Amino acid sequence: MARHGKVSVIGSGFYGTTTAQRLAAYDIFDTVVLTDILEGKPEGVALDINQSRSIEGYQTKVIGATTTPDGEGYEAIADSDIVIITAGLPRKPGMSRMDLLEVNAGIVGGVAKNIAKHAPNAVILVVSNPLDEMTALTQKASGFPKERVIGQAGVLDTARFTNFVAEATGADVANVKTLTLGSHGETMVPVPSVSTVNGKPLTEVLSAEVIADLVEKTRNGGAEIVALLKTGSAYYAPSAAVARMAKAVHEDSGAVFPVCAWVDGEFGISGVYLGVEAQLGKGGIKKIVETPLDEVELENLKVAAEAVRSKQADIANL
Repeated sequence: MARHGKVSVIGSGFYGTTTAQRLAAYDIFDTVVLTDILEGKPEGVALDINQSRSIEGYQTKVIGATTTPDGEGYEAIADSDIVIITAGLPRKPGMSRMDLLEVNAGIVGGVAKNIAKHAPNAVILVVSNPLDEMTALTQKASGFPKERVIGQAGVLDTARFTNFVAEATGADVANVKTLTLGSHGETMVPVPSVSTVNGKPLTEVLSAEVIADLVEKTRNGGAEIVALLKTGSAYYAPSAAVARMAKAVHEDSGAVFPVCAWVDGEFGISGVYLGVEAQLGKGGIKKIVETPLDEVELENLKVAAEAVRSKQADIANL
């Protein structure tokens, strides 16, 4: 596919810079824009990535732009097809995603308004935590149609579940298929009923007790990394996840991913941003996919929806 279009990444922390590098290396965009409020940092990162192009063999150009809280510098993202929001504070050891709500709401809300001003036709991919709440806030602050504001969570959580299952079974990671839905947090809903190892149902390969342990390990996957790193949070797997989502939107592929999307009637759930499977393409969400769930998984998804709904309602008061 010929290079075309523009994708912007807001925030040049580890997550943002790694995402920008992955997007550039795909060599499918004309331009990748990286922004940050730290003066000179995005320009420096962009220069560094551009100097790797001849080594890696891609042509996409990365542009860095310093922005300010009052909106200066956002001209660089003008007419972006996709904008990825990584801005916000990362978790520290002992901190929950919800601890970040108030401070990151102020940051993400301001970013969303600037995206609406300079890139009004973009699809927005949100990765800032707490993810479900920040996705809802971004849609509200931007005023964009709900199908054009999508949160990245399920792709990452599913990748973590897949990795843990592969380690537990000794199977090649390519031969393990798993799925997680629900929230990006305590009410995450891993879906063993549709998970397989070498084509066999996960429930035939591992005991219910082991599966339950892996489910819990998946729920705590991000916190485990935060505790080990001691400063900062995960960014290699998260950046890979959101970059793949951006690629699917850019290529209008219709590929199905577990994402945080607006649910309005599917699974008997309405009026909430929730982790479900969806087809991605030009314009964002093409269709919500109603994954076959067993009775327990469906009930857990509904519980997750109500938990997330109550937290997203708090956004209205910020």
